[in-house]
Amino acid sequence: MAERPDSNFLRAIIDRDLAAGTYASRTDPQGERLPAVITRFPPEPNGYPHIGHAKSIWVNFGLAQRYGGRCHLRFDDTNPVKEDREYVDAIIDAVRWLGFSWESPTRDGATRAYLYYASDYFDRIYAFAEALIECRAAYVDSQSAEQIAATRGSFLEAGIASPYRDRTSEENLALFRAMRAGKYCDGEHVLRARIDMGAPNMVLRDPVLYRIRHAWHYRTGDAWCIYPMYDFAHCISDAIESITHSVATLEFENSRPLYDWILGRLRDTGALRDPLPHQYEFARLNLTHTITSKRKLLQLVTEKRVDGWDDPRMPTIAGIRRRGYTPESVLLFCERIGVAKTDGWIDMSVLEGAVRDDLDGRADRASAVLDPLRLILDNYPEGHGETCTAPRHPKHPERGVRVFSLSRELWIEREDFTDDPPKGYFRLFPGNKVRLRHGYVIECTGAEKDASGNVIAVHANYLPDTKSGTPGADSIKARGSIHWVSVPHAFMGEVRLYDRLFIESNPAAGEQGMMVALNPGSKRVITACLEAGLREAAPEERFQFERHGYFVADRFDSSPGKPVFNRIVELRTGRTAGPSV
Repeated sequence: MAERPDSNFLRAIIDRDLAAGTYASRTDPQGERLPAVITRFPPEPNGYPHIGHAKSIWVNFGLAQRYGGRCHLRFDDTNPVKEDREYVDAIIDAVRWLGFSWESPTRDGATRAYLYYASDYFDRIYAFAEALIECRAAYVDSQSAEQIAATRGSFLEAGIASPYRDRTSEENLALFRAMRAGKYCDGEHVLRARIDMGAPNMVLRDPVLYRIRHAWHYRTGDAWCIYPMYDFAHCISDAIESITHSVATLEFENSRPLYDWILGRLRDTGALRDPLPHQYEFARLNLTHTITSKRKLLQLVTEKRVDGWDDPRMPTIAGIRRRGYTPESVLLFCERIGVAKTDGWIDMSVLEGAVRDDLDGRADRASAVLDPLRLILDNYPEGHGETCTAPRHPKHPERGVRVFSLSRELWIEREDFTDDPPKGYFRLFPGNKVRLRHGYVIECTGAEKDASGNVIAVHANYLPDTKSGTPGADSIKARGSIHWVSVPHAFMGEVRLYDRLFIESNPAAGEQGMMVALNPGSKRVITACLEAGLREAAPEERFQFERHGYFVADRFDSSPGKPVFNRIVELRTGRTAGPSV
C-alpha cells in the first residue's frame, strides 16, 4: 500500500545509504550478492502481537518491499520462562494475515524462507561471549541481582564497580564454562559487559549479558541452562543475518549505544566485520482507549477480564481480526498515521475510521433489527406476503440485488416509535407517515401497551400505491424512513455488540490501575431479528447492517446456517477525540 509523501523519515536514511553504497558490496557465504536493504521484524514470543506490532510489521516489511530487499521474521526467544510455541504461531499468523511474507526468491529461481530464531544462534552467541571475555570486555560477576541493582548508581551519581570486575580472563572463562555446564544455581553468577560504571547512560553501566536459568526452552529443551539477555542476542542476531537497517521503536533508543558497543567490540576481535547493522528508532504506537503492554494484556487474559487473547475487544491482531477488521483497514490505518520521530497519541477514532472507509466499499448491505418492536399493518391482508428488493451495495449495482419478504407483521426498532415525539422526530408516532425502506409508505394509527404502560406493538396502515420502485411510489411524501424485517421470515440470530474495552483515554494512567478503567458495556450479547439471507453468511463475511454499523460473522463460533455476528464498528461516532499527533 502506498504511503503518504514524506511520511516516513526512514526512507531518507535508506536513500542516503543506497547513494553512498554502504551495504552494496556484501555477499553471503556462498558468494551471492546480498540485497542492499535487509530489515527484520524481531518479536519476542511471549504474548500475542497487537496493533503496535502491526505498525512495526508494516514499517519493516514495507521498507523491504519498497527497495527490493527482504525482511526477515525472527523470534528473539531468549527467555524460556515466558515464551511458548503458541505465541510463535500467533505471530506467524498475524504477519501472514496482514499480507506480508518472509520468503524471497533466490538466484537459482527457488524460494527461500527467511524465518529465524535467536535460539538458532545460541552456540554462536555463546562463542561471541567467550570472545568478549578473552579481550577483557566481559566478566563473570558473583553478586546477587539485588546487589547489582543497588550498585548501579543513579542519574546523579556513578555506580560502584563490582568486586569481581577485575577477575582475569582465565578465571572468567573457567567460571563462564562452569555456568554453561550447569554447575551453579540460578542467580549465582552472571556475565556482565565491562563498559563504564560512571556512564551517563545507565544502560552502559556494565549490563548483564548472560544469566543462569535452569528452565525448559520450547525449542532447545534443556540443552542450555544459561541464556543471553535480549540486548546481547538481538544485535548479534542482526549481524549474523546481515541486517542493514535495524528498525526499532523509541523505547530502544537508550539501548542503541549498547547495540553499537557490542558489535564494535566483536568487530575488534575479528568475530564480525564491517559494514555492521545500525539501529534506527521511530515512534511507537500509543493508541487511546486501549493497552499495548503484553504484560498487561496477559493480565487481562489470566484474570478472565476478556475471553482470551483473540477476544474481539482486545488490541491483539488476533482480536482485531476476530472483531472483523480487514488487513487492508489495518494497513490503511498505518499509512494514515505515518512514521514519526517522537512519541504521541493516536485517537482510537482514527483506527475506527480506517475500517469504516475500507468496509464502505466492500461490505454488502442487510437489514437487522437489534431492539425489536412488533409493527402490525392492519389493512394488509392476513397470510399474504410479497417480495421486496434492494441493492446488495448502493454504489456497486453489478453485485445485484437481495430479495426479502414483506408481510402483515414486521419487526422494527423500538426507538422508531414514540407517542410523544420531540421536535424534529420524523419516525413513527400516531398520525405520521414514514416509508418502510424498500417497501411501502405507512401511516401510524396507534400502539398497544401492557399493564405497565410499555409499548408492545405499533399499528399502522400501508398505502398500496407507494411501494418503492413502482410508478407513482413517490406520490405521497414521507419525511422519515425506517428499516424492518418480516416477522414470519426473520432469522433470529446471536449478535455481539462490542465497544471499546476501556472508558478512559489512557487506561494505564492513574494510581488505581487499568482495571478500574474497564468499560462495563464493552460487550453485550443480544438476539436480533435478521434478514433471512443472513442465515447463509460464511465465517468472516462482513455486512453493513443498515443504520447500525458493520458486522462480521464470527470466524470461530459461526456454523453453517447459524452465524454469530460481531459488531465491528458503528457507522459513525459522536465521541470526542482524545489527544493525537
